[in-house]
Amino acid sequence: MHHFNRIAALLVGLAVAAIALTGCGSSGSSGTKAPAKVVGAGCAPVADSKLVVLTDDKHLQLSDNLVAAYNKSVDNPALVAALNKVNSTIDQPKLLALNKAVDANHETPAAAASEFATANNLTAGITKGPGGKITVGSGGFSEAQEMAELYKVALTAAGYDVKVQSVGNREAYLKPLEKNQLQVMPEYAASLTNQLATDEGGASATLPASGDINATMTALAPLAAKVNLLLGTPSSATDTNAFAVTQATATKYGLTTLSDFAAKCSGTASTLAGPAECPQRPFCEEGLEQTYKISFGQFKTMGTDTGGPITKKALTSGEATIGLVFSSDSSFA
Repeated sequence: MHHFNRIAALLVGLAVAAIALTGCGSSGSSGTKAPAKVVGAGCAPVADSKLVVLTDDKHLQLSDNLVAAYNKSVDNPALVAALNKVNSTIDQPKLLALNKAVDANHETPAAAASEFATANNLTAGITKGPGGKITVGSGGFSEAQEMAELYKVALTAAGYDVKVQSVGNREAYLKPLEKNQLQVMPEYAASLTNQLATDEGGASATLPASGDINATMTALAPLAAKVNLLLGTPSSATDTNAFAVTQATATKYGLTTLSDFAAKCSGTASTLAGPAECPQRPFCEEGLEQTYKISFGQFKTMGTDTGGPITKKALTSGEATIGLVFSSDSSFA
């Protein structure tokens, strides 16, 4: 799953052994966690085929908003405006729908991007720039490919001769982007921030990304400038860790945010589903306890499944009340 590699890169240098989403244990096996104190009655799971993501209103997760990174050699107002038009147009529901078109409906990223551009009048108001050749890099997963194709549509409207080049993961494309062998990349704000901080300071570097996108972008800008990169305006759309419940659970208990869950569902009847390391991880159960003061009567380990089909099945079948997922999973469209 593409999220595994991206999140591993995001957390490099932050005691990777303690953070990375790897694990052992049999998938779907369950065990009762013995917390110091379980507060409240909790909420028993309610089975339902539909899942909904609860809003992370206290910003537990890092701000991995979509953002365009580009080499400073191609900086000009028309290029920046075209890239920003893409990111201002694509919000979370539209990102989910775009991912669904590719991941579930098997459209090509180029076709899905073209349909999105037409439906959302993407090229309206884009003005011509100086022109020239632009290579937009594309990561090795569908969401990055979709974003690269959207940038191609917008930059073509701005008068550029654009090609999209598949370049794999961040380790493969970051140096070519810095050296102007690529000109534009779809990026994720927190992941790029922490990667550049690690590149500069090594494994012991302080990782400055946070759950606040404005603070993350403030930290990112000088790190990017040191390696000849500039950033567009980040999108409101994100691809990061998230927590989901079934629609029936949300309706029964009145849940839309993680603070709602804390107020109404902390306690013995609530079961959390996540990868084996979740109880000790700051983005998972440990973070829920510290940031939201949520305690659980039981933790159901999904082994090495990080927000994938096993976790979602535990939710839909009524085995777990809440589970770790990914915010841009197309199944939430």
